[in-house]
Parts: sequence; C-alpha cells; structure tokens
Amino acid sequence: MRRRKFLGVFGGAVTWPLVAHAQQTAPVIGYLSGRSADAEAPLREPFLKSLQEAGLVAGRDFTIEYRHAQGRDDRLPELASELARRQVAVLVATSNTSAVAAKAATSTIPIVFAVGDDPVRHGLVASLNRPGGNATGVHVFTSRLGAKRLSLIRALLPRPGLIAFVVDPNNVSTAIQLEEMQQAARSIDQPLLVLRATNEAEAEAAFATMAQQQVSAVQYGATVLFQVINHRLVELAARHRIPACYEWREAVIAGGLMSYNVNRIESAGQTGRYVAQVLKGAKPADLPVVQSSSFVFSINLGTAKALGLEIPATLLAQADEVIE
Repeated sequence: MRRRKFLGVFGGAVTWPLVAHAQQTAPVIGYLSGRSADAEAPLREPFLKSLQEAGLVAGRDFTIEYRHAQGRDDRLPELASELARRQVAVLVATSNTSAVAAKAATSTIPIVFAVGDDPVRHGLVASLNRPGGNATGVHVFTSRLGAKRLSLIRALLPRPGLIAFVVDPNNVSTAIQLEEMQQAARSIDQPLLVLRATNEAEAEAAFATMAQQQVSAVQYGATVLFQVINHRLVELAARHRIPACYEWREAVIAGGLMSYNVNRIESAGQTGRYVAQVLKGAKPADLPVVQSSSFVFSINLGTAKALGLEIPATLLAQADEVIE
C-alpha cells in the first residue's frame, strides 16, 4: 500500500559532510552535474549515503571532485574533459547532457550515469541489458513523463483552457519531449502553447506571453536549467496566479503547485551503488542499465488554496505526498 506523507513546507534535510582534504592515495570520483550545487543536493545526498552503505569511507576509499555547470549545458564538455585529464577512477554524470559530455571525453574511464532520456538513443550504451562500453547507470524516465504530467494538471483545472508548455531548447531531449507532448495534447483535444526559455530573463518573458494569452496552466519540460532557477519559476507562477506542474518535488516544497517524477532518492542511490561496485572492480559493460520503478506525485494544498483551486478527491487520492 502506498504511503502518503504529510509534510510541513520546509523539512529538515539530511546532510553529508563533503571531504575537502582527503588522502591523495584514495581513488577519485569525478562528479559532473549540469545543475548548481544547491540544485544537485537532493541527488548528492542519497548518492553519498549509498557509498557509505557499501562500506566505502570518504577519504580512505574515495575522494570526490565536483564540477557544476550551473544550468549551462555548453560548459559540460569542458568540465568533462577536465575530469578525464585528471584520470579519475570513475566519472559520475547526473543528467542527459553531462552523460553525453562524459562519454565524448573518454572511452576508457568508467562512467556511471543517471539520465532522463533513452541512453541507447544517445549512444551511451549498446543496449540496456548489455551496455558494452565504459558506461552504465540509471534510466530515470523523466524526459518521457510529459504526457502524464499533462493529464494531472488538466484534471486539476475546473474548466478546459490553453496550457503552456515551457521547454529549454538547449536540452538534448527537448525535441522528443515536444513531439510526445504534442501527440498527447492532440489525443485529448488540449490546446498547447509552446514557449522556450534558456535563462531567467526568457522565463520571465514566457510568463508575460502566458498572461497575454490567458493560459489556464503551465507545465515545464525536463531540463536541469529549470531546476537551477526553480525558485524563480515558482515566484513567477505565484505572481501571475497560474497553476503550474513541475518536474521535481523540490518545486512543490518551495511553493509550487504540483509535480510528478521518479523517486530521485531511489535513482541516486542506485547510481551510488554502481559507483561502489566499479570502485571495487566491476566493469560498466557487465552492469545492466537500471530503469526507474518508483514515482512520486506531489501536491501543495496551500498553493492550491491561494490560487482558488479545489483539488478533486480523485486526484488527491493519487498523491504520494501532500504538502500543507
């Protein structure tokens, strides 16, 4: 039976100390993220916990060098090459674009990824069951959940109307996200307004367009950029009084209306477990790509009330997490 969690707006976060000065003889993990350090925290914490649970001690068995692109995917190839030149023991890549950059930077250093898009389509592995090369990891499905998010936000609206879909054109999975969202919208006769944003200024401009077009709701595409500017997107939706569906639950905790995605604690933990196996001698080619099996639907009741929305009982019953 699914457990529903009722949380306060801000819960305590588990923090794990990062090793700044560790023994030089310990293997180095190169950790490559397209996010900011703050946006990466929900992934980093369960990742580090998995290493500890595998019996690895920070400073003795590994050290970590972090590289964060701050939402700028164009920086990732340079950061990946920097870690490859460092000859790290394993490269961790926590997004589609960072995994592609890592794969381009080295064909010999083991890579463990967590990607939202099909890793076969991006050339990261030969197949899910038999990766073949120097990379393996977790397929977290997030890029393929647009249709599900659309059905959830539509079920919340008291009457049908225009829904905006905001995407990051620089993200490698945007084309497939757009195709699937447009197909899903056509199948239910849902008018869709596609808007693009590559930074905060363009996100603000997108909201100005939404106001002019009198959209009923907004949904965000999957991209690390929107995680980096997460709080700004929440502020804009509140200012314009537009119901919004986000990629990750952190936006809902920050005051956003709703989100639907995989359980990122589970996926980040699996990433850590694979890294531990590689450090102990396993080869990525022998480790099948793991696919997400757990999903989280979050709703913020306080935000719904502020927007004058009543959550239908059928929708509330589907929620895994209700924030009051």
